Amino acid sequence: MSNRRQELYDRIRATSKDEVVLEEMIRLGFWPRQGAMPLDPGDEVRRRGEIERELAALRTEQTRLGNLEALKKEALKRRLAESKEKQKETKARRERERLARAAAWAQKKAGEIGFLGTGVSGGLGHTETDEPKLAAQSLPALRSGTDIARAMGITVGELRFLAFDRRTSETSHYVRFTIPKKAGGERLISAPMPRLKNAQAWILENLLGKVALHDAAHGFRAARSIVTNARPHVGAPLVINVDLKDFFPTLTLGRIKGAFRALGYGDHVATVLGLLCSEPDVDQVVLDGKTFYVANGKRRLPQGAPTSPAITNIVCRRLDRRLAAAAEKHGFVYTRYADDLTLSSTDPTANPARVLGVLRWIVAGEGFVVHPKKTRVLRKGARREVTGVVVNEKLSVSREQRRRFRAFLFQLDKDGPQGKQWGASPDVFASALGYAAYLAMVDPERGKPVLAQARAIAKKFGWKGKPRPVKTVQGAPMAVVAPPVAEPAAASSPEAPAEPKKKWWKLF
Repeated sequence: MSNRRQELYDRIRATSKDEVVLEEMIRLGFWPRQGAMPLDPGDEVRRRGEIERELAALRTEQTRLGNLEALKKEALKRRLAESKEKQKETKARRERERLARAAAWAQKKAGEIGFLGTGVSGGLGHTETDEPKLAAQSLPALRSGTDIARAMGITVGELRFLAFDRRTSETSHYVRFTIPKKAGGERLISAPMPRLKNAQAWILENLLGKVALHDAAHGFRAARSIVTNARPHVGAPLVINVDLKDFFPTLTLGRIKGAFRALGYGDHVATVLGLLCSEPDVDQVVLDGKTFYVANGKRRLPQGAPTSPAITNIVCRRLDRRLAAAAEKHGFVYTRYADDLTLSSTDPTANPARVLGVLRWIVAGEGFVVHPKKTRVLRKGARREVTGVVVNEKLSVSREQRRRFRAFLFQLDKDGPQGKQWGASPDVFASALGYAAYLAMVDPERGKPVLAQARAIAKKFGWKGKPRPVKTVQGAPMAVVAPPVAEPAAASSPEAPAEPKKKWWKLF
């Protein structure tokens, strides 16, 4: 019963009370379905119900439209909802695009190098190489940083890390320290960290070490030494020694890249290799407990990197060629050991002023500067030295230095190593054996007995180090390493002569 009543209420709400009564009268047979009777009120009831419903809808719409503020709020709410949805879709689309770009960039970075710092990346877009020229020198055909990384056995990311030019960084690829110069002042040495040193060693072994150099170059070359550099000047009554000022720092990144391009490599490879083999001067700054390395100049050749000496030899090939031709034209012989230039002549009429003028002009034309305080003209009657080796009559070490070393060995044999030092090494026996090997390299006749004596003394005191061997190269013994020459702790003479002029071999 309750259900029928509810249904009746629902029908009345959906239409009207009159229409429901009419429908019930028709259903019960009290009224025809269509108007057969005159003035049939059924149609009127139905029409009235429709009109009332339309009026109700119009009243509702009028009420809604009559409240403009509510209408505005509703429109604003709708627009905000649409805007938020659109923003959400845009954000999602941009995030997908960002992730796609990041993935593409990561893939690109993993496979190639396109940027290595501001001001140094201009040539990275040029990967052309002169393959016939490289093949003629037995050099690997490298076209890009990817080729370099693959050849070195490292990732492109690691290569980028080692080569990237950072103006400010919290890391440094070098350990920097100074050593005293013989003429006063200090020389900055930049020793590369292991990863960079391994990369530079690969460059030296596989690229730089294969390049043919001028015969006048004797520094940092296989089968060459200070002995081979001095030998062409033995017995010459006129010897001229010239030093180049700031030799390593003079070679900036542009010249280093030029050296690699001259071998046949394109700008891309030359840029990467040049950055690996150079560094700027840096200031070490501590800020908020963190250490920063701030570059304060151009990138240049570091003293201490294994690649630096070989690069100087390659850059100086034209310098050597021009100076050798000029020296021959004026009756001189020319050799070079690093930044030490030596000219000698057996012609008694040779004019040193003229050949020095030509030398300065050529040196300036090659981008170097002659050191104004390190030019010496040594004539007959004076002790003539070439890279620390006396060349008056034969290759030898100065008599004063030999005497001091023999006195040092005597004291070492007599009293033992306590309180004694020769050279910079804390291992007195290693220094003594190294210098004895150097004497045997320069003057085998006088040096071999001294080397045997030094070995006997080291054995006597139970020294456990490894003896330094002496090898023969081009007819002359050559020590593998000779330590720097220094005044012994207990000198044998109160008036000791000056040390040999300069020896680059002790730095590398």
